[in-house]
Amino acid sequence: MQTSVTPTHCPYCALQCGMNLTSVPDSSNDGNGGGVVEVTERADFPVNRGALCGKGRTAPALLSSGVRLTAPLIRSDGALRPATWDEALDRIADGLSRTRTEHGPDACGVFGGGGLTNEKAYTLGKFARVVLGTSQIDYNGRFCMSSAAAGGIRAFGLDRGMPFPLEDIPKTGCVILVGSNLAETMPPALRYLTELRDNGGKLIVIDPRRTRTAEQADLHLAPRPGTDLALALGLLHLVVAEGRTDEAYIQERTSGWEEARAAAMAHWPEYVERITGVSVPELRETVRMFCEPESAMVLTARGPEQQSKGTDTVGAWINLCLATGRPGRPNSGYGCLTGQGNGQGGREHGQKADQLPGYRKLDDPAARRHVAEVWGVDPDSLPGPGRSAYELLDAMGTDIHALLLMASNPVVSAPRAAHIEERLRSLDFLAVADVVLSETAELADVVLPVAQWAEETGTTTNLEGRVLLRRQAITPPDGIRSDLHVMHELAARLGVEKGFPTDPEEVFEELRRASAGGPADYSGITYRRLAEENGVFWPCPATPPTAGTEEAPHTVVPDATTTNRTGAGEAHPGTPRLFLDRFATPDGRARFVAVNHRPSAEEPDAEYPVLLTTGRVVSQYQSGAQTRRVDELNAAAPGPFVELHPRLAERLGAVEGEPLAIVSRRGRAVAPARITTTIRPDTVFMPFHWPGEGRANTLTNPALDPISRMPEFKTCAVRVERVASVERAG
Repeated sequence: MQTSVTPTHCPYCALQCGMNLTSVPDSSNDGNGGGVVEVTERADFPVNRGALCGKGRTAPALLSSGVRLTAPLIRSDGALRPATWDEALDRIADGLSRTRTEHGPDACGVFGGGGLTNEKAYTLGKFARVVLGTSQIDYNGRFCMSSAAAGGIRAFGLDRGMPFPLEDIPKTGCVILVGSNLAETMPPALRYLTELRDNGGKLIVIDPRRTRTAEQADLHLAPRPGTDLALALGLLHLVVAEGRTDEAYIQERTSGWEEARAAAMAHWPEYVERITGVSVPELRETVRMFCEPESAMVLTARGPEQQSKGTDTVGAWINLCLATGRPGRPNSGYGCLTGQGNGQGGREHGQKADQLPGYRKLDDPAARRHVAEVWGVDPDSLPGPGRSAYELLDAMGTDIHALLLMASNPVVSAPRAAHIEERLRSLDFLAVADVVLSETAELADVVLPVAQWAEETGTTTNLEGRVLLRRQAITPPDGIRSDLHVMHELAARLGVEKGFPTDPEEVFEELRRASAGGPADYSGITYRRLAEENGVFWPCPATPPTAGTEEAPHTVVPDATTTNRTGAGEAHPGTPRLFLDRFATPDGRARFVAVNHRPSAEEPDAEYPVLLTTGRVVSQYQSGAQTRRVDELNAAAPGPFVELHPRLAERLGAVEGEPLAIVSRRGRAVAPARITTTIRPDTVFMPFHWPGEGRANTLTNPALDPISRMPEFKTCAVRVERVASVERAG
């Protein structure tokens, strides 16, 4: 038996850490898998340089037949039973076809995931619009990155989570990290913050909890959840008041400053202190640390973004960066830390409600014409923009009667999750494609077992905008097929015989053509380049920019330090660093946007006097559908908990480990108490990885940001009850 080593990438978060998979064929498996697989270090990949977290190290555990789906399932007499692939696909095609006939194409919904490869996300968007003719498609990345995306487009004309590589972080003078716990969500990335401080740079962490990441900071600010917008405005007020603005930069490279400045000046420090709980001396020290170095960055994550004012909150932090002359300068600027494995690429190529491939807008006639030509369809046949993720899920059982869902588990991950579970149960037909029998898949009429990351080839785009090649290392077990195969077979059954290839490279070649000329232009990227160059940063047009010519509004001049790779149609080097010469707006200027603080959608009151915020723990990932099936990870984080301050615990009479009930206007969750001084006394924290009575998203508020349609996961009003006391009273 021959051992093989395949360089590839982790299936989890947006770092997309490089790893090698070493596989030994197993002659005794009778076709039930590719053999024994182990993760080994891949030091040549620059993002993680060989380092992996526990999730990455244990990822092969999910390839075992003992934890995964191994055959299609269909519902019969109320229960799921094994079925053949033809039987399952016929059942799905019949359910979707019947729904279209009885209720129209928009009665069919499609829901995708930020873990799908670029090829799958592209094909899913095409399937929805060409085969089903429905506008009702969105994905769970709406719950992750949408506010940062909207804020970035509004200010810079372009959304790429990080407009510079991670390697620039240790070279800057100061980083303000807002609402991110990298030490637990992306452990290999923590080294960049450590190197920053080793180089003499300063780290400011903003989080209501003193997390493992906050412990690394030179300054930790613990604002009240939902007040990040006021905090950013207060800092900008002080920047202006102390004469720390970069007037030359503002005049040369921005617009809208007067209005943004006027809005910020209404947020004087004492007012902001009352709102946020961050003291005026802390505000002043933050401004000093951020403004004194020649270079500085603000990096945001879900904390400020998952709010009903998330777009404006991101905008306020961008305004702070612009006023101090940071974006578009070396080792400086604003960036967003994307969460899901392909959260960046997933929102670029068409599975989002309002987008076409290449990050084109669905309501743009020129974009429709371009993509329709690639697809070989009439532009007028393409439906318009549909509902955002929560709105789509909320419409199930009323306007939407059938749903095809891939790589998502909204029963655990969606806000107001118990309500979404009811909506799923009310559907006439639900089909789910996944690698495990998730809590959502358990509700389906048909469940399809699909191939995993190590069993197929495809591309992802990491948080830096670096397009990467995941390579197939092993053969999937008998009975497992790829998502591309699923869409090919369903398209054929629904009358579209061509246009849905099963070969991922063939799909990527079509994606290149569809994205050409768009904001997220992949047309100069090939599988060969990805393999040879350890990834390529977009935008990467098929031809390099010509010296002395006018760049299109979305085109960004590539980094001059990047080595040019030549080849037929592949001469553009990619763009590691955006905005060095101009922003992606029609006039090349970044735009200030005047924003003002406003309360969260739900503030504490006498009945619900405490704030709830949610997040992740290091050993689990997203809805936990996969990580909860890995013994090592489950042993490290076996279940939910409620984190609360000793003062709140004393007031309740709660003790460590005792079950507490957290009650909101939407539901009730029960989990053991974890008492700690690292959280604010007015706030409780729950991780959201678990179903059942500890399901945190039963409590969360689906109030939506008016621009991004992001739900307000990060703050809602709750009350905390001792379960024993409630039971005695009953």
